[in-house]
Parts: sequence; C-alpha cells; structure tokens
Amino acid sequence: MAEEVQVITKSKDSSKNTKLILSILFDLIGMLSYVVPLFAEVIDVVWAPISGLLLMYMYKGVTGKVAGIIGFIEEAFPFIDFIPTFTITWIYQYVIKKEE
Repeated sequence: MAEEVQVITKSKDSSKNTKLILSILFDLIGMLSYVVPLFAEVIDVVWAPISGLLLMYMYKGVTGKVAGIIGFIEEAFPFIDFIPTFTITWIYQYVIKKEE
C-alpha cells in the first residue's frame, strides 16, 4: 500500500515539474518575437491562439479557461507579450492555490 501511494505522489510531482518546464519553454517561444523584430506581429498572430489553447489544455477548469483568454489577449496585443503567462499560471496553480 505504501509503495502505491509513493508511486502516485511521484507521478503527480513529475507532472507538476513537466508543466513547469513546458510553461517556461512556451513563455520563451512567446518572447521569440522580440528576437526577430520585422516578423514580430506575424509571429504573434500565429502564436496567440496556439498559446491560448495550450493554456486551456495544460490547466483544466476555470484556471485554464481564464489563463487561455489572458494568454491569447497578451500575445495578440503588441507591447504586452513579454508577460510570462504560462509560468504565472503554473505559480497560481501550484504555489498560490496549492493544487496537487
């Protein structure tokens, strides 16, 4: 029984860590538009809906829906797409809300 609980706990920790790594990666992808200034708006137009959908997929429920909408708006509008929405959502989900 104790081994089963330990395996479940490790799986949850692994999922949490994987989401953190993916969140940081996706935030870096979103900031790539600053590297290529001429194509920045084209990249943002393509990335905005993708980031919104990824946020809704990664973080279920109300948190995912709200984060998806915020992520889409943040990427779609110029000059605010430097905000690390994925990482902020992870912090909200696992540090502030303390969800397992």
